[in-house]
Amino acid sequence: MKPMIKRDNFLRSPLCMLLNIALVYAAYEICRFAYLLENWSAFAPNMTWRSLSEILRGGLVFDTSAILYTNALYILMMILPLHWKETVAWQRVAKWIFIVCNALCVAANLADAVYFKYTGRRTTVTVFSEFGSEGNIGKVIGVEFLSHWYLVLLAVLVVYGLWRLYVSPKGGMPEAFRRPVKWRTVAIYYAANIVFLLIIVPLCVFGMRGGATTAVRPITISNANQYVDRPLEAAVVLNTPFSLIRTFNKKIFTVPDYYAQKELEHIYTPVHTPRADAVVRRKNVVVLIVESFGREYIGGYNKWLDGGNYKGYTPFTDSLMQHSATWLYSYCNGRKSIDGMPSILSGIPMFVEPFFLTPASMNDVSGIAGELKNKGYYSAFFHGAENGSMGFQAFARTTGFADYFGRTEFNADKRFRGDDDFDGMWAIWDEPFLQFYALKMSEFKQPFVSAVFTASSHHPYTIPDEYKDVYPEEGIVIHKCIRYTDNALRRFFDTAKRQPWYENTLFVITSDHTNLSDHDYYQTDLGGFCSPIMFFDPSGDIAPGMRDGIAQQTDIMPTVLGYLGYDRPYVAFGCDLFGTSDEDTWAVNYLGGIYQYVKGDWLLQFDGQKTKAIYRYRTDLLLKNNLAGQVPEQRQMEKELKAIIQQYMSRMVENELIVK
Repeated sequence: MKPMIKRDNFLRSPLCMLLNIALVYAAYEICRFAYLLENWSAFAPNMTWRSLSEILRGGLVFDTSAILYTNALYILMMILPLHWKETVAWQRVAKWIFIVCNALCVAANLADAVYFKYTGRRTTVTVFSEFGSEGNIGKVIGVEFLSHWYLVLLAVLVVYGLWRLYVSPKGGMPEAFRRPVKWRTVAIYYAANIVFLLIIVPLCVFGMRGGATTAVRPITISNANQYVDRPLEAAVVLNTPFSLIRTFNKKIFTVPDYYAQKELEHIYTPVHTPRADAVVRRKNVVVLIVESFGREYIGGYNKWLDGGNYKGYTPFTDSLMQHSATWLYSYCNGRKSIDGMPSILSGIPMFVEPFFLTPASMNDVSGIAGELKNKGYYSAFFHGAENGSMGFQAFARTTGFADYFGRTEFNADKRFRGDDDFDGMWAIWDEPFLQFYALKMSEFKQPFVSAVFTASSHHPYTIPDEYKDVYPEEGIVIHKCIRYTDNALRRFFDTAKRQPWYENTLFVITSDHTNLSDHDYYQTDLGGFCSPIMFFDPSGDIAPGMRDGIAQQTDIMPTVLGYLGYDRPYVAFGCDLFGTSDEDTWAVNYLGGIYQYVKGDWLLQFDGQKTKAIYRYRTDLLLKNNLAGQVPEQRQMEKELKAIIQQYMSRMVENELIVK
């Protein structure tokens, strides 16, 4: 049989493909605006028409890359110059591939709109490792489906729109075997389609890479910052499929060559050596890592808010602050729970990706527990969730904790009600678990070091039934949980005071990260990292008061070891707060491809190659006045930050996180 073809059908299939890809662009843009509106309070303070237009312009670049990657098979199927009877079936398969792939991308983008408020960035591939061992993820997703039903409805409508508006080449690809045609027409058909193929394939490659010139390397997440004024806004420029693709099986730690080794060590080293004047103290150490317990909720840090009328939601913590050493500008080093534990207990900040979701987690790592083991300390880590949850048990053991006490051990203790005190989602309620913690420590041989990670002030923001009338809904949904957890801390200390180890103990109180906010100050690039850091010694050896300096989670390990008079060298990316003048304290964190370095009066934002912004954060509270290039301190801050980054990357790659 002679091949047959309609003369007007030479490029019908490729042209239909282009129209359908245009539909996908529209779907991504709808998802972007949904993402923006869902998190409007975080973006609104600095959003202008100019910045929005720049975000949308950048978004096209990243959408193009994601769309071409995820639709590569569909595009190939549509541009191949096929000519046989099965083309109708081929088209049906192509349509299903198109719909399924793009439905998944729409779902990912809209789901990430909800997750952003907890992370401050687009989700990367490490999310699968982060929650891979959690058995309650289905329940968590179910709760989010119900509470964000409007996003589910939007996803359904967008996917339905893709289905209904999809343009199919009529009669196959091409419309086949209706009447005989000349071989010359067939040749023209194949020639036209091959030319189109030769044009579209390079264009797709350029679109995936983010540019056509040899100077353009494949764009990465950090490239989004060239379209924004604030690192936080990079999340709107990006899309979730791109973030997942670009972080899949990618090298996380790349060692920059800012300085030669000798110069690098002179500028900054994370190796801490013993102080000659150190006073040895054989005190117990108790570290309380309180879930989502941001500085915003604590009245003692915010007397200036709401015209000086702000009371906060933590009356007990406020009272404890009066007897503790605190710092006016204190920060967490990451935005997730899995960032907090390495920062607090091992002095390792989060750069690029959470430390123990990277290959570097296999490195030799120490921490407060591991170092104090050298001095005969017993150690234990407590977390009221299912044993092994979030990888905490593995990390605790890696860093030197001798024992782990979780939900299993709580349930086995006949003094408590077991799973009757399970919150139904994550862990044992804070109040009973902290009581378990206080009493269990009385069984330990002194001196000991222990840490507890609480859970109740966490999504889905519920509290025990008996407290629902005591702490009703107010402000934002997390506030009642903060009040409940603050009271659980009060009851913990009431019990601890009666224990034989109490007077000889150093208490450290901090949060893993921040959470929901209803004040503009705490929604800035820096405000999203505002965590409390408090040191309390019932013996009175630590002078209480608010220092006018900077503190970060990675300072906790060197401060504790310095206070105890530890006499061995160790690695920690922080400083001994009691042995460092306020003007020399500093903090560092990482947000959407931007390193943030806080020192003195200044916040420096640096993308690894150049400074993007510098703010006088103490007075420019909402970070509106970018003084990059106008501040003498900028050069020295860049120098110090580069050294910190190079030390971090080098030690991750070379397995040098302990002193050998």
